[in-house]
Amino acid sequence: MMLPLMLADLAADLPQAVRLQRLAGWLRTHFQCGAVALLQREGDDLKPVAVDGLVRDALGRRFAIGQHPRLAAILGQRGVTCFHHDSNLPDPYDGLIDSHAGEPLPVHDCMGASLYVEGRPWGVVTFDTLEVGAFDEIAQDELRQLIVAVEAAVRVTQLEGELRALRALRGDAVGEGVPAGDGEIVGRSEAMARLLHEIDVVADSELPVLLLGETGVGKELFAHRLHRHSRRHAAPLVHVNCAALPESLAESELFGHVKGAFSGAGGERAGRVEAADGGTLFLDEVGELPLAVQAKLLRTLQNGEIQRLGADRPKRVDVRVIAATNRSLGDLVRQGQFRADLYHRLSVYPIAIPPLRERGNDVLLLAGRFLERNRARLGLRSLRLSPGAEDALRRYGWPGNVRELEHAISRAALKAIGRGADRSDIVTLEPDLLDLDPGQLPATPSAAPGVTPPVAPAMPLPMRDLVAACQRQAIEQSLAASQGNWAAAARLLELDSSNLHKLAQRLGLKG
Repeated sequence: MMLPLMLADLAADLPQAVRLQRLAGWLRTHFQCGAVALLQREGDDLKPVAVDGLVRDALGRRFAIGQHPRLAAILGQRGVTCFHHDSNLPDPYDGLIDSHAGEPLPVHDCMGASLYVEGRPWGVVTFDTLEVGAFDEIAQDELRQLIVAVEAAVRVTQLEGELRALRALRGDAVGEGVPAGDGEIVGRSEAMARLLHEIDVVADSELPVLLLGETGVGKELFAHRLHRHSRRHAAPLVHVNCAALPESLAESELFGHVKGAFSGAGGERAGRVEAADGGTLFLDEVGELPLAVQAKLLRTLQNGEIQRLGADRPKRVDVRVIAATNRSLGDLVRQGQFRADLYHRLSVYPIAIPPLRERGNDVLLLAGRFLERNRARLGLRSLRLSPGAEDALRRYGWPGNVRELEHAISRAALKAIGRGADRSDIVTLEPDLLDLDPGQLPATPSAAPGVTPPVAPAMPLPMRDLVAACQRQAIEQSLAASQGNWAAAARLLELDSSNLHKLAQRLGLKG
């Protein structure tokens, strides 16, 4: 039954992320195991592109091949590799198999296979189970027979991505789900899908772009993506932190100077704008530029000319400008602190980067990235979040955005070690270790849009019945908000559709 379903999907028109996620889910169902992961190789790392049965933050993690001997062994040979419960090699998924009880569970048996596309290594598929002996010779033979079909599904997904990239160059691409991470950008939320699509479309133009967003949202990363996807990607991207430029040296730093232009100018020096000739100039925190320098920058944008400090003649330059700010340039214009003509030149195409609090479960993917980074840095066997910590991260306001999240995870990991956590155990971060500002946490957990939080029955009930009543109420409210659409209700509840149907049947909501 498994192979026909996989082959049917090869002919179906599915978004890339959906195709791979369905593949992972079907493999897990077929082998009746605890978790399945598809990991693509990127340099020295393996990046999860689809997982089923692992904790939510797993998609944001990056597994360094050199630090995970099991993954290295699977990647290093063709065919199926199996690790039984008595293997002394550390498992990369220790503590990461999802558990409804929220308890960290060590992995017992594991098997995997390297995947090749057009004769070149693409990555691996891994299977993990808490049941000792589940991956016997029969299971391994079945995986050997399925590898070709798995590789075909990966290749179809890859071809679709290449076709979509070609369409984007013609301007007729449409956005869909975004794979977890692009370079250092991690996110699968709808807000990020729209943002990355918009950036990829404008990247191929020569328009100036103004990136708008709060401190810590990662404006520099998006500027790098704009440059990387532009026609100028082979030329340099020159980053200028305008807030760090001393006013007395800002003009020389940006436009250069000739010998003797000022005291201490012992020779000629090219400025940052000239260094970006043929490429991209990224002006970070552009609102901090001194007014005198703004006039010269305007000339560059209007005429493509610069004039070194002390020089008699201008020089021609060809640069594309990307600017970024966390301030309202319109307010600065009204206050007389920023030139209106320069503002209009810079903001030909403004792009607003959403704050972390508007990106839904992206916070867990980003947390996964930082968890794995700190696990490796501190030499821990496994580092994970408790269910309470996950909930706190989702509900927190994140005034410092991604940067604040990174600091919170790093701080919590160090605190766990300081409180005596054994590096050879599965280390679980609880909410108190995150040290989040209580003022940025709502009084009650936020519910999905259109769904009110379940209310516990007034009469005392056994715990099992109490949980069932809350689950039943949540499903009924989600269905009402979704006008009876089960797939939409599953998305509201952040559940897999098949799991929602099974739960509804168990609760007596479906026949």
